[in-house]
Amino acid sequence: MTDIYHKIIAAVLLLPAYGSVSLCAENADSLFIRMDEIEVTASRIKTTLPNASRIAHVMTADEISSYPVQSVNDILKYAAGVDVRQRGPMGAQTDVGLRGGNFEQVAILLDGINICDPQTGHNSFDFPVDMSDIDHIEVLEGPAGRAYGSSSLMGAINIVTKTAARTSATAHAEAGSYGYAAGGVSASAVSKGWNNMLSVGYGRTDGYSRNKQGNLNADIEYKKAFYKGIFDNSRLHVNWHAGMSIKDWGSNTFYSAKFDDQFEHTVKTYTAVQAESKIGSIHIHPSIWWNHNEDRFELIRGSEATVPFNYHRSDVTGAALNTWLDWHLGCTAIGLELKNENLVSGNLGEPLDNSIHIKGTDRDYIYGLNRTNFSIILEHNVTIGKFAVSVGAVGIHNTWNGRDFRIYPGVDMSYRLTSRLKTFATYNTSLRLPSVTELYYSVGGYKADKHLRPEQLTAYDIGLKYTDYNGIQASASLFYNHGTDMIDWIMDVTQPEDKRHWESVNFTQVNSWGTELKAIIDFETLFPSQRLFRSVNLAYSYINQEKVDVEGIQSRSTLEYLKHKAVAGFSFGILPNLTLGVNLRYQDRAGSYTGTDGLVYDYDPYFLTDARLQLDKGNLIIFLEGNNLTDKSYIDYGCVPQPGIWGIAGFSITLTQKKK
Repeated sequence: MTDIYHKIIAAVLLLPAYGSVSLCAENADSLFIRMDEIEVTASRIKTTLPNASRIAHVMTADEISSYPVQSVNDILKYAAGVDVRQRGPMGAQTDVGLRGGNFEQVAILLDGINICDPQTGHNSFDFPVDMSDIDHIEVLEGPAGRAYGSSSLMGAINIVTKTAARTSATAHAEAGSYGYAAGGVSASAVSKGWNNMLSVGYGRTDGYSRNKQGNLNADIEYKKAFYKGIFDNSRLHVNWHAGMSIKDWGSNTFYSAKFDDQFEHTVKTYTAVQAESKIGSIHIHPSIWWNHNEDRFELIRGSEATVPFNYHRSDVTGAALNTWLDWHLGCTAIGLELKNENLVSGNLGEPLDNSIHIKGTDRDYIYGLNRTNFSIILEHNVTIGKFAVSVGAVGIHNTWNGRDFRIYPGVDMSYRLTSRLKTFATYNTSLRLPSVTELYYSVGGYKADKHLRPEQLTAYDIGLKYTDYNGIQASASLFYNHGTDMIDWIMDVTQPEDKRHWESVNFTQVNSWGTELKAIIDFETLFPSQRLFRSVNLAYSYINQEKVDVEGIQSRSTLEYLKHKAVAGFSFGILPNLTLGVNLRYQDRAGSYTGTDGLVYDYDPYFLTDARLQLDKGNLIIFLEGNNLTDKSYIDYGCVPQPGIWGIAGFSITLTQKKK
């Protein structure tokens, strides 16, 4: 990309033709009213979705409940800008990236609290919440340092849990192919400003594949529990949560094609307390959190005779203070965040001064890494007529790399062309620190570099968004990313097979550009006299990366990205209370992988069809769903084939306290 092109893009971003929209929801359909009421955190200052200067994509609970999915990972498959690389269905390990980035470059949040694991992003989607607990999912594409901190190089995904309006209880159960069975219960108690919710869930599957010895090697079992409490009055809002996820899964050939019976066990616990003042022009929002993660990886399942198990334990503690002031020149926010990451391991990090015993074993943690990150954020939002702008910067210092305090600026602008149409432009910068795995994992055919530099990204985004409260939504955007010191695991495949190894490196520069197109048509609002056609949801994304064909080099992530992704969702009203949802997905991935035979293969494009038939009687829902209905053979990651056609049936029942 030439300097002239950079200047052209910068000039476009400064054109005064871009701005914000404040849409009125009068006489709107209920779906659009709900979208209008949802608060999103696309910057340090919360705002409703239509008023955000930056585009955030929201998947609502109604939308989620219509999908033929079993996990949060599955839900994101239907978002065009999200790259979901599954190593197995039904909640198995999944890598999630945004706009051509990899799984390490996305901040994952639970109710606004960062739950990323400093060990590795592979296990970021071990959520303690059941899908029935989710109110909506926010997807913010592009650098999000001002909103979510230094881990959000390519964007952020925020899982927002439900808050019950009345005392209620829900139970659900489902079963299907490959020995799949899952269920859960939840209950909420609501009384005079207090709101408490508790849920528990369990699931398991035999998996769909076997190793060379004929044993199942893609089985999964998970247990999860989540508690959320709220106190709310006219002056103060306080919420707190505690959750746990325990998961065991056969890891097939997830990390190495040479071993087909790997296994992993993780335990994750999350706790957080947040508060927010509700009176006066100065708003104060403090939060504290602690995330605890344990991981055991077995290269040869159940046996340490050849290769010892890998044990890791990390604790992330943090505190943040976000304040904002409403005054005659707009809204000004100042944020402070202090986060400590402490990891101990059997093989990752620097030697510990004193070893720590690994509970339940005869081994000790003998390595580790401790680093503290400090961030300060300054931001100002102002709306002048049809024009709105959010400008700010995040300053970051980390004790790990000895780098000086660095500042990363950003600007989001939007302009209301009409009451329904707005145009926007953004310029944002961010960085990401390497994970401990990228720095120190040097076993089993891997060679890490502990001197890796942080990744840095500069991103530009322009686009249009149309919202017609009579039943149509559409958006189009164009983005350009300029990345420096991008981190990846690469292999020189020109070497003999017995000499090949994966090596963590900094690419000097990776540039990419792309476009996203989306449209939603609500036929029930447009043509209320008919009930057969309910809605159509269409989306397409395209990415082109400059650093793709590096001769003789195979990439784990940076050079592997979704070049084309198209999704289409159709909803039909078959009978009163009976609906049919059909979801189509096409993916074409750049890059290659090494098969179990040692040969290098390009990723093949594939087309999948999923469907869900649902009977909704209010407090009782019965459903039947099928995935990969055309029985397509495909691969999302490495040499791990995905399952063919599979089906699930289930129900949920809800009991709600009557209004007094």
